Amino acid sequence: MAAKEEMIGTVPVHTVLRAFELMCQAKAMTELFEKNASVTSKYVHATSRGHEAIQIALGMQLKPQDFLSAYYRDDSILLSIGITPYELMLQLMAKADDPFSGGRTYYSHPSLNRDNMPKIPHQSSATGMQAIPSTGVAMGIQYLEKRGLAKIHADGKGIMACSLGDGSVTEGEVAEAFQMAVLKKLPILYLVQDNEWDISATAKETRAMDAVEYAKGFKGLETRSIDGTDFMRSYQTLNEVITTMRQERRPFLVHARVPLLNHHTSGVRKEWYRGDLEEAAKRDPFPRLRNQLIIAGFNSDKLTQVEKKATETVQQDYDKALKAADPKPEDAFNYIYAPTPITEEKGVREPKGKDKTVMVDCALFAIQELMEKHPECLFYGQDVGGRLGGVFREAATLAQKFGDDRVFNTPIQEAFIIGSTVGMSATGCKPIVEIQFADYIWPGLNQLFTEVSRSYYLSNGKWPVSSIMRVPIGAYGSGGPYHSSSIESVLTNIRGIKIAYPSTGADLKGLLKAAYYDPNPVVMLEHKGLYWSKIKGTEDAKTVEPDADYVIPFGKGRMVLEAEAQSEPSVAVISYGMGVYWAKNAAKKFPGKVEIVDLRTLVPLDEEMIYASVRKHNRCLVITEEPATNSFAQSIAARIQQTCFESLDAPVIVAGSENTPAVPLNSTLENTVLLNAEKVSAAIEKLLAY
Repeated sequence: MAAKEEMIGTVPVHTVLRAFELMCQAKAMTELFEKNASVTSKYVHATSRGHEAIQIALGMQLKPQDFLSAYYRDDSILLSIGITPYELMLQLMAKADDPFSGGRTYYSHPSLNRDNMPKIPHQSSATGMQAIPSTGVAMGIQYLEKRGLAKIHADGKGIMACSLGDGSVTEGEVAEAFQMAVLKKLPILYLVQDNEWDISATAKETRAMDAVEYAKGFKGLETRSIDGTDFMRSYQTLNEVITTMRQERRPFLVHARVPLLNHHTSGVRKEWYRGDLEEAAKRDPFPRLRNQLIIAGFNSDKLTQVEKKATETVQQDYDKALKAADPKPEDAFNYIYAPTPITEEKGVREPKGKDKTVMVDCALFAIQELMEKHPECLFYGQDVGGRLGGVFREAATLAQKFGDDRVFNTPIQEAFIIGSTVGMSATGCKPIVEIQFADYIWPGLNQLFTEVSRSYYLSNGKWPVSSIMRVPIGAYGSGGPYHSSSIESVLTNIRGIKIAYPSTGADLKGLLKAAYYDPNPVVMLEHKGLYWSKIKGTEDAKTVEPDADYVIPFGKGRMVLEAEAQSEPSVAVISYGMGVYWAKNAAKKFPGKVEIVDLRTLVPLDEEMIYASVRKHNRCLVITEEPATNSFAQSIAARIQQTCFESLDAPVIVAGSENTPAVPLNSTLENTVLLNAEKVSAAIEKLLAY
């Protein structure tokens, strides 16, 4: 091209030219997708048309040490970090070689782990949900830097760039992310692309302020508000912000005003409800950049050639993608869980010469040993810091031993506590987090279901979430309706996580260790009533503390009480948690006739041990602390009846607490509602007499 200047304004010429090429590609892709809508709309997609300038300005400045959360309208960002139109089209058509998900998720839902590009952890469709995992990435970056564990890069420290639509900023979880970003002074850039549409709802209908005005409530979140259709201004602003972040390590929010020139998605057409299309077209960033190049001295015909070449490239990539292979049916079963190295019980369960230790301390010592051995391990949640060490003293002394940057309190933000583990894990950290009571996990379920549990599967194996979530659970000592809940039936319906529910200190320690080395997300349900063995009949929860190398593989139950098969009726009892002790105390009335299996882990489940015990005794009782109706325990009973039908001499019975909405506070009412050993004894007697 004829122009010889090295700069256009403050932006290098080669950068502006590359931006124009990328914008041509993005525009050509949108036009091709629209032209071939009968093919390209088989699966829902959205494009960046109207948003290209700000997106390209960001993508061109990201480096391999950076992390990126690109949202579903961000294909121009992906082009600008080096993804080809062909690769994007493989995802558009859900092809087997889709580099992000192997055909599992929508167009422009990237997950990328390439050495020469910014790292992109799995990104869901749910609006605003990316803010918390992204902020978790920034927290992981900061932690590794402070601990001297981060890799040194000659061209600057890494940052996290999180793309958000303006409509998503009204989500409560975005507020949680902003709060933690400013509280911890994290190196994260929130890029808010404001097109003033939330599907069919306008900004006037859905918000009282724009993102910059909202961000003023978060002290320390520095902001910029720009015309996102101006590539020059966008590039300059982002360059200034990113350069500052690489040096000063603090959060920024850039608010870019852009038009939405294409459909919300291919399934929600703009012509159905938009009356502002002509006005929006006047703000098209493409002719604006083209005119800026012409004013700078570039030949119009040469620019037209660039457009033509982009159109040809996109067409060729489209034709090639059409011929690419679809996934095979068996591919649907890949990457459900990442392989774990813990496949057998190892270490010493009962070292000689040691006194018994309460369950809560077995867990404490397990985490202490992990943190001593692994500098990437850290522990956070509500009230677990040095001042209290957990409301159950389950983290006592940890902050004093390892420092406030490794063991720290969080705000009351269950969503952040859970969702941040996605980002922390992506950076190489191993977070152990705590939800203070099972009753308060509900605000975090969105992150657990949408982000944590699906990351490994939907990223086609690239981003397993390696984390442990400790959740004190169950009724204990008139805790009342907000400190007594059992929630395992909800959790076991979330595919992609593992769930432990130990009933002894030795099992808790062994499973915590196994969970740490497991690359999958683990929820550790810990019964409050067993922590100190203060409830009569739970003394056996207190055990000799296993040695530091002791691990128990998930999916292996424990035979608590074995009974021989005999001519007289006998019963196999299947339980976990407090149910194990109700069963043990009830079994005293039926010597030799009750066999008790402690599941120890609910996901995966030791079906082999369950079925062997049932076939041995021909009768089965499943015990749960939850109300039995619609419970996980009933699903176990159903599996037993389906698998062991020929061996059964009686229906499988499920014994649970009463079917009330909550556990009442009053001790008389609590005792009435909850299951106990006497009620279990009655159920066993009924089965034996059947």
